[in-house]
Amino acid sequence: MFSLPLRDNAHLRPLELWHADEFAAHMDRAREHIRPWVGAGFVTADVDGARGTLRRYAERQAADGARLYGIWLDGTLVGGVMFTDFSTASGSCEVGCWLEPAAEGHGVVTEACQALLDWAFVTRGLHRAEWHCRADNERSAAVAERLGMTLEGVRREYWPYGGTRYDKQLWAVLAPEWRARRR
Repeated sequence: MFSLPLRDNAHLRPLELWHADEFAAHMDRAREHIRPWVGAGFVTADVDGARGTLRRYAERQAADGARLYGIWLDGTLVGGVMFTDFSTASGSCEVGCWLEPAAEGHGVVTEACQALLDWAFVTRGLHRAEWHCRADNERSAAVAERLGMTLEGVRREYWPYGGTRYDKQLWAVLAPEWRARRR
């Protein structure tokens, strides 16, 4: 089985259909915390919803598209990272993340995203990686900055949530920038 150690007590693994029960339990702990920051279709309410999310990502991965990975901290699924978009044809991808509150502040998201970007740029030969987040999501923007991404722009009032429209930031890093930074 594929498991990438991020540190002694944290591992990155593919999130697959057989994780549906564990993913649903994790969503019970994370749901209200992540709801404002992630797409509505990602926030599931039960095991069937978890299975549906995992199935959608499995199908997209089978087509060499989006991918979903979980972060396990001390043996418990606490969040994850993903390619919300992945296109070898355009040479670009979009990376995203989520965490339940108890897992914040350990640096595991940045480490997990570094692993994804290394794979995208070095192994798969992509040229550009993007990061999208609500402009008021300071924690998410801080991850983009730690990854060496550049804020390229803001889409005004793009993100609807709870009857309000929020600005959305677009961050990106290019393969030559990533390789120079990782040396």
